[in-house]
Amino acid sequence: MLTNDITFCIGPAGTGKTYLAVAIAVSMLKKKQIRRIILARPAVEAGEKLGFLPGDVQAKVNPYLRPLFDALEDMMDFDQMKKFIELDIIEIIPLAFMRGRTLNEAVIICDEAQNTSSLQMLMVLTRLGQGSKMIITGDITQIDLESPQKSGMVEAIEILKRIKGIGVVELTQKDIVRHRLVQNIVRAYKKRKDHRKTKQDRRVAKE
Repeated sequence: MLTNDITFCIGPAGTGKTYLAVAIAVSMLKKKQIRRIILARPAVEAGEKLGFLPGDVQAKVNPYLRPLFDALEDMMDFDQMKKFIELDIIEIIPLAFMRGRTLNEAVIICDEAQNTSSLQMLMVLTRLGQGSKMIITGDITQIDLESPQKSGMVEAIEILKRIKGIGVVELTQKDIVRHRLVQNIVRAYKKRKDHRKTKQDRRVAKE
């Protein structure tokens, strides 16, 4: 993240992807290496419909942005965070609100980016301005896009991974820092998924 202007960080739940990205951003802000932090997420439902949630647009998107608030609260006191948000030094927004902007001297974090479409990812990547860094995090094993839509994050990594200045970091189950059971849960689901894929491959080979 420190050596590249754009970094893709992928890994399973609990590996601290968002936490690491926010930590870098807050550190750079405190050192006055940047002027702003932009935190964005796509508002894609994991099995639930956003429209059924009560309240206005802000109330509807707040649940999606909550993990970003949680990471921030670990790194600065509440009053300071509130002040920075009021002054737009820290901006926490749904992905759609980034359209048409050029973001200079900022760290831009796109969280849960596995749920971006191809067009959304291109839109995010082209927001990068002078003196800025972009960190794009996601878990490509938990894509909530409706089939057959392909993840914009997966596509972007395939297209851009050989460009100098763009880094790709892949965290694994060994990097999980939540409760020890989370590591076991992720491993068990992966094992089941691999088993099903093997059976399917054998069935296709026989046909």
